[in-house]
Amino acid sequence: MSQSTVRQAEEKQFVTHDNVEIFYRYWPAVSEQPKGAIVLFHRGHEHSGRVMHLVEELAMEDYACFAWDARGHGCSPGERGFSPSLGDSVRDVNTFIQHISSAYNIAEQDIAVIGQSVGAVLVATWVHDYAPNIRGIVLASPAFKVKLYVPFARTGLQLMQSIKGNFFVNSYVKAKFLTHDPERIKSYETDPLISRAISSNILLDLYKTSERIVEDAAAITLPTQLLISGSDFVVHHKPQHTFYERLGSPIKERHILKGFYHDTLGELNRSVAVDKARDFITRLFAESPSAPDLTNADKTGFTRYEADQLATPLSVFSVKGLYWAMTRLGLKVGGLVSEGIKLGHKTGFDSGSTLDYVYKNTPTGLTPIGEAIDKAYINSIGWRGIRQRKINIEELVQTASQMLVDQGKPVNIMDIAAGHGRYILEAIANNEQQPDSILLRDYSDLNVEQGSALIKEKGLEDIAKFIKADAFDPDSFLNTEPRPTLGVVSGLYELFPDNALIKKSLAGMANAIEANGYLIYTGQPWHPQLEMIARALTSHRQGEAWIMRRRTQAEMDQLVKEAGFTKIDQRIDEYGIFTVSLAKSNAV
Repeated sequence: MSQSTVRQAEEKQFVTHDNVEIFYRYWPAVSEQPKGAIVLFHRGHEHSGRVMHLVEELAMEDYACFAWDARGHGCSPGERGFSPSLGDSVRDVNTFIQHISSAYNIAEQDIAVIGQSVGAVLVATWVHDYAPNIRGIVLASPAFKVKLYVPFARTGLQLMQSIKGNFFVNSYVKAKFLTHDPERIKSYETDPLISRAISSNILLDLYKTSERIVEDAAAITLPTQLLISGSDFVVHHKPQHTFYERLGSPIKERHILKGFYHDTLGELNRSVAVDKARDFITRLFAESPSAPDLTNADKTGFTRYEADQLATPLSVFSVKGLYWAMTRLGLKVGGLVSEGIKLGHKTGFDSGSTLDYVYKNTPTGLTPIGEAIDKAYINSIGWRGIRQRKINIEELVQTASQMLVDQGKPVNIMDIAAGHGRYILEAIANNEQQPDSILLRDYSDLNVEQGSALIKEKGLEDIAKFIKADAFDPDSFLNTEPRPTLGVVSGLYELFPDNALIKKSLAGMANAIEANGYLIYTGQPWHPQLEMIARALTSHRQGEAWIMRRRTQAEMDQLVKEAGFTKIDQRIDEYGIFTVSLAKSNAV
């Protein structure tokens, strides 16, 4: 690239979800009609200044380029090396891409992303959890498993954090083990914006999240290029290869760069890696964007095979069969003293009654032992995720309600499978303005009875009512008055593996919701207790085993898109289990 075409960076800021102002650099495209955008995510400890060289070296002048300083890094605010959680940092990625798309009028599908090390893990997690419709990703030496040379270091970090709370760990890696490039070594050692500290919560989150993403890489269907440094002293190779082999992407490629240290895109001979990234991105933009059709994943997808395995009975004479038989027995005994477990056995562990009990989060049992068992039960990771899902639903109900008010439209809420309706009724309690109407629906007589009582308890009889209706019957949505401007479906579709049912329900919602109205829907792209749930818990359907087929976020979003909605926002809990998304009706 000649000196006359070297692009100068503009220094900018965007505001994240929690009002932190993140610093970033922007290089406008040279051409008047840019082909798209490339977004760069730096390594841990570093900042956007450390990837500035890539803008020149990629030599893709027809693309706008962006690079941020992650919170707690470089010129961005926050304690050095700290973030409230890795999930917050991943949400920052989502917010950054949303900002780029809206502020610079660049369609999401015209964005490609390059991430390195910790930045690559953030990108991979974002792609898995949020299912963005970007063009593709390049991951350079993702830090799926950092090498900790001290024996039992991870266990020790967990123990220390449990005792003393969050603390900071300094990187042991010397610059000469990151790259062979003398200039990069010198600049790393003298750069005042580099922080060697990393928060213990982020380091531990990095391990947990990476294990989840590597295990479930089949959920990622975006075009993916993986660049692996062959002589990496910082991270292990095996998780990178496992990730690649499990990837669900129909377009994927892996390159092992012999002799490269961890700073893949800052190595002495980095032109080899940069050329591969440029070639990959150029090929992606040479073709029209496309994504595999996941709307029939209930018939042939990997989550279907997973559910089939969980539905296969185990021999009672096998070790595994005996283990789960003993687990079921333990739950039966626990149900004698734990109110929550007892309720689960009575109404189903997936019932509206169970969810309402979990929402209340008040351990109840016979004797202190029973109360302790109940506390352990309702504090299991799945139920903690459920309570966070409630918070996320409430937030998006408030967000959508405010958007309707700002547009001068009535706020008519319809929840098609409300359980007891607690999350809706408590969501509006924090609204500046009450909705015009609330219609709660459920197929269960018990839920209708309990939900109606809750409406009365909260003094909302003037605007709210509860009716019995089937969420999977499209005709039941006809002639709903007043027409809803905000539809909600929470925790329902996750219980039914068949996409034909979901399509019928969504079609009914699309016909019922007013033009330019909103839809809030939930998903469950991952769960760490799937086998326990399938082998030990019963559902509300006459005591049947509670076997769940996961839907990846990409699959769920495609079903919603097919029904005539455009997704505009999303939330997910820190465990990566439950998502809550907001979409807008395409009807005019």
